[in-house]
Amino acid sequence: MENVTLSELSPHYDTLFCDVWGVIRDGHDLLPEAVTALVRYREGGGRVCLVSNSPRLNAGLEEQLLALGLPREAFDAIVTSGDAILTELVKRTPGKVFTIGPNWDDTLYGGLPLEFVGVDEADFISVTGPDDYWDGKPEDYDAVFETALARGLDLVCANPDIVVQAGDRLIYCAGAIARRYREKGGTSIVAGKPHRPIYHLAIEALGGEEAVNLDRVLAIGDGPETDIAGADRIGVDALFIGGGILEAEMQNGAFEIEAAVQVLKSYGVAARWGAARLVW
Repeated sequence: MENVTLSELSPHYDTLFCDVWGVIRDGHDLLPEAVTALVRYREGGGRVCLVSNSPRLNAGLEEQLLALGLPREAFDAIVTSGDAILTELVKRTPGKVFTIGPNWDDTLYGGLPLEFVGVDEADFISVTGPDDYWDGKPEDYDAVFETALARGLDLVCANPDIVVQAGDRLIYCAGAIARRYREKGGTSIVAGKPHRPIYHLAIEALGGEEAVNLDRVLAIGDGPETDIAGADRIGVDALFIGGGILEAEMQNGAFEIEAAVQVLKSYGVAARWGAARLVW
């Protein structure tokens, strides 16, 4: 792994699959240097698809990011885990669903013929995150899971992330809830990073396979089990951002290449490039 800036890498890649939380946003605010890097990259002719494990559909995430001040010049397209899981939800309609997640994620279900019921009546569970966005924990749902497991319910996960950066802290995501359900013997269905469906959507959003040469694609992210593992799964190079969710695991809290290599190795992944932050 080499420590690099985006300006150094830009001649080698035509396309970026760029994560959002932990790369261009810290969970509260946009990161100006990262946003500038994307704008500069596009000014040089590169294309950027923001690939996020947000459970929102892409239009909702775009609206949110633009409201935060993200310039439209920073990206060509957005795809989300919500987009990727929508097909699975549609397959289960009409039906009865027990949902876990904050109210603002309910837009994921807009227009679908789903009846929202208790777990004892549901055909399946759909999770976008903890009900308590800031302080919810996977074990909060153990009682729900007992009923769901007894009834053999599948859990549809709209965000495979385990944790996400939120300012100076980490908060649990839907992936942590899905993992706990699997650990208890349940079945979960996911389609976001690191799984292929979300990358297929990214390729289509940029014009399809004829327009996207994977040899010239760089995936950027801070999640070893999502961004970096996903890049490996689809066969593209990865730029690991060490200042995101793994910052506390870096030696002495500082980004050093050897420390980053070892941390990623502990997760069973590797990246070709590394940086503390995404900068031009």
